[in-house]
Amino acid sequence: MHFLKTLVVSLLPIAALADKKPAADTFERYHAESLSTTPLTLDNDIYGKLTSAPRDHSVLVLLTALETRFGCQLCRDFQPEWELLAKSWTKGDKKGESRLLFGTLDFVDGKATFQSLGLQTAPVLLLFQPTIGPHASKVDGPLRFDFTNDPPRAERIHSWVARHLADRPHPPVRRPINWIRIIAITTTLLGTLTFITVAWPYLSPIVQSRNVWAAISLIAILLFTSGHMYNHIRKVPYVAGNGQGGVSYFAAGFSNQYGLETQIVAGIYALLSFATISLALKVPRISDPKIQQVAVLVWGGVIFVMYSFLLSVFRVKNGGYPFWLPPFS
Repeated sequence: MHFLKTLVVSLLPIAALADKKPAADTFERYHAESLSTTPLTLDNDIYGKLTSAPRDHSVLVLLTALETRFGCQLCRDFQPEWELLAKSWTKGDKKGESRLLFGTLDFVDGKATFQSLGLQTAPVLLLFQPTIGPHASKVDGPLRFDFTNDPPRAERIHSWVARHLADRPHPPVRRPINWIRIIAITTTLLGTLTFITVAWPYLSPIVQSRNVWAAISLIAILLFTSGHMYNHIRKVPYVAGNGQGGVSYFAAGFSNQYGLETQIVAGIYALLSFATISLALKVPRISDPKIQQVAVLVWGGVIFVMYSFLLSVFRVKNGGYPFWLPPFS
């Protein structure tokens, strides 16, 4: 009995020292866990422990809803970029010098947190700054990243985080090597090079033909001078109603245009160009004077009629233009 009392008395100082030993640091504990699994999978309790004040670390939390029943396509599209960012940062900061933790809180595991934050949509990305320590922030509450319709890339989130953690290390995002893409590009290049090498004797006359390049140049000129790029940039309608039950092919004013209008104008330019080239190059080579005279009249008539139609189209675009040619007014 005396021995037991002596043993208890001798253990009291040790127990007192153990009681005075501080609890394990929250950041160190979860940082060690994140080295093997990142981002951390959170629930309401872990979320509260990581984000509650006072804290001497930063926490980047993604509140998401990954299950298909919630219909959050943006959540599922952004998840790979989020995991890439978390793994790249954690791998580049194994010592935890940035004192930043990454965590994912799914709606299934954190309904109470979603309700307490008043969230009606997902995903939501929150950055909690330290409240104590050398990196303590004066900002009250978490910082929120604004999502758009398209999922942001990991580099964009990295820049946003680095901007708010200016005095700490910022491990870069390191994307894994896409071997499939490299193999596909290499195979395509080798196949293309092989095809060109084998077919070059047959392709060389075509590539070196002045007529081919002249035709390509004319087509490109006609295409772009008629407003093709305008249609792609403005997403203009093909045609429109004229308000009287009919169809309007030409839009009045220089700031408006229809898709079919571009094609008609390109056709006019093409006919005028072809007629001019024929008069300049083809007609002089005709040996028969009568046929040559008929050709001059035909191509001259084509130019006159098409230019008359072009002027009428221009008068639609610019109602104050005073000039016109018959038969179109």
